[in-house]
Amino acid sequence: MGIEIPVPTFLMNIPTSYSTKIRNNPWMEDYSAKELEINASKALDEMWEVYSFMACEGFVYLLPNTADCNLQDLTFVANNGIVLHNIEQPTYIASNFTAVNRRGEEALGLNFFNQLGYQTLQCPFKFEGEADMKFLRDNIYIGGYGIRTELATHQWFRDQYGLEVISVQMTDPYIYHLDCAIFTLSKNKLVVAVDAFSKQDIKKIEKVAEIIPVTIDHSRAGLTNSVRVNNFILNGSDIDFLKKTSKYYKMERDKNQKIEEIAADNGMEVCYFNLEEFMKGGALMSCLVMNINYKSYKSDLF
Repeated sequence: MGIEIPVPTFLMNIPTSYSTKIRNNPWMEDYSAKELEINASKALDEMWEVYSFMACEGFVYLLPNTADCNLQDLTFVANNGIVLHNIEQPTYIASNFTAVNRRGEEALGLNFFNQLGYQTLQCPFKFEGEADMKFLRDNIYIGGYGIRTELATHQWFRDQYGLEVISVQMTDPYIYHLDCAIFTLSKNKLVVAVDAFSKQDIKKIEKVAEIIPVTIDHSRAGLTNSVRVNNFILNGSDIDFLKKTSKYYKMERDKNQKIEEIAADNGMEVCYFNLEEFMKGGALMSCLVMNINYKSYKSDLF
């Protein structure tokens, strides 16, 4: 593996193959065919803004596309797999997609991490990557199951790698990945849309971390679909482009107020990015970024 990279390190993908041709999540069903049309130049600009900020705060690898790539969701790299930590050998576990049109993305991830010198393996059960399994600290992960990931996946991670996976059930069709409802703020704190889970599952989470509660509306507006980079919380927001009389403006304003409150309480700062083109694909900030070394989360708040 060579030298350990001492700064936060991530993976992204330039959205040259991105499209919304196939509707594979409930958010996309809420758009008309015209509304789903992607402005490719605007999508590139939006991604470049995120990449540029993150590259100033750490290192960002770019997952390459093949010349004939027809993978419309490849740019949502958080679903490609997960990098495991605190185990003997750096390891990358590729996804086993439930969404049929996404199958094939994992092959590019496997090849990429194999060339970096990682031990690589595809999960034998349905699994959709870091977006469904959030790292907390040590060998502790919160794992979502029930919509895109199978419960058997968590036992496989326990048996194969000795991980402590806290399994929580996903039941809301609009919260089909765990990052739609949980955001790891620090190694001891999780932002959680508590009403998205059973009381029993919330109690399991409380045994390993302090919960900062948010509402379902906050999560559906994208609060937990955030990325932490050092002391910054990166979040998608299109509030500057919404009419103030719109119901979506109020939801977005309330979400932004809540995330800014959380950031202030924890000595952090929020940075907003317009991700309108990626919202058409049912995605927000955390979908566009894979953590490789979790450097921000392994440190105390600065």
